[in-house]
Amino acid sequence: MSNSYQSVMARKAEIMKEALKLDYDLYEDEGIGFNYEKMMEDSGFTLEDVKKIQLANNVGKTPLIELPRLSMYARKFSKDGYGARIFLKDEAANISGSFKARRAAMSIYQAKKLGFKGVVAATSGNYGAAVAALAARAGLKCIIVQECYDSNGIGQPEIIEKARACEAYGAEVIQLSVGPELFYEFLKILEETKYFNASLYSPYGVMGIETLGYEIATEMMEKEKKYPDMLICTNAGGGNLTGTARGLIKAGANETIVVAASVDLSGLHMASDRDFNQKSFTTGHTGFGIPFSTFPDRSDVPRSAARPLRYMDHYVLVNQGSVFFITEALALLEGLERGPAGNISLAAAFSLAQTLKQDQVIVVQESEYTGAGKHMKAQVSFASDRGIEIKIGDPLKEQPGKNIIFPSSGSQIKHKELLMDDLRKSYLKHYKDQELTENDISFLAIELKTSNEHVIELMEDKDETKK
Repeated sequence: MSNSYQSVMARKAEIMKEALKLDYDLYEDEGIGFNYEKMMEDSGFTLEDVKKIQLANNVGKTPLIELPRLSMYARKFSKDGYGARIFLKDEAANISGSFKARRAAMSIYQAKKLGFKGVVAATSGNYGAAVAALAARAGLKCIIVQECYDSNGIGQPEIIEKARACEAYGAEVIQLSVGPELFYEFLKILEETKYFNASLYSPYGVMGIETLGYEIATEMMEKEKKYPDMLICTNAGGGNLTGTARGLIKAGANETIVVAASVDLSGLHMASDRDFNQKSFTTGHTGFGIPFSTFPDRSDVPRSAARPLRYMDHYVLVNQGSVFFITEALALLEGLERGPAGNISLAAAFSLAQTLKQDQVIVVQESEYTGAGKHMKAQVSFASDRGIEIKIGDPLKEQPGKNIIFPSSGSQIKHKELLMDDLRKSYLKHYKDQELTENDISFLAIELKTSNEHVIELMEDKDETKK
């Protein structure tokens, strides 16, 4: 078979099906819909199964820590009676140092169960280290494919640090420059090696996160006799929020407000050779969070199990400087030094806590390890070397790719809220030329966490705007 770009991409559905041993066609409905819940159920794993698999691999049951000094700091800038208590689920305690180990544990278990000799994952982030670590425990070969460099061979310190971690666990790391070659090379490797696709977006990858939401709900009920009032999830590809929200629901925490948080990198294009190194966050930013929310099936599987708009109540943005500020505040006030990317949701929580009453509880659902290239100092130095201006001022005036603005105090940390209906309209653009049936509308209502009537209104509004 030809290995030309066109030929490999033409075979992608067949390659992905073979690499997961999962027939996605079984879940396709007439029209645009598919049976998402049946796809998740047919994985064959219960929540109890997932817990056992994770605990056997030093994953899960991480501490839920209250951050009283950070909460008091937020109250300094709140009106009387406001300033919710902030809690952090410290996922840095997992093997490999992040919540991604929950996903990797399930992917590796399934690969071993199906008799694969190795696994492949396309990721520049913590997931690569998690897959490598869990593959090492299972005695499987591991290949991690990274989008690492620009055309000048300059790589971000955070991505290079992840490569070091992957190699430490025995994985082979293939580093590529930014552009469309990542998916092509990934597919080619899957086809040549016949290894398992340890995708972030498979049912196994997402159900691994359900235990995180379940633990948060049950632990908070034990500690405070109530479920969290609000939960903040750092949002990139959407699996983090999807799995956590599903876990909350399985625990009975149906009223918890689920908020997505991303770093605002408006104006930067993630596939641009120039823009690639103009950002200081390789995940948890709008370059992934918004497109994967409004078009979840853009991933490395035919139908993504990460569908954040099904579960999201609000979507907020914070700037890079505020995340760095809150990273330092967490270390100085609470004695917890954690990686900046994991503190995106903490920066959002600091601002949102000021909108909630003091007897309410807000939970930041994950943290990550730090060190070497993942440290904020490495990221800020890298940005400065790229000509990014580092200054103190109003964070809301930050211009991604031009400057990073640190707040002078916590009073300046403010979130921006995206309109959910704008996100829904963006999702619906993919069906602008299709005649939608009643079943299609019902599917979209579930996808967008709204009513059939509202979907019709949004479609009509979108058409009017277009005219």
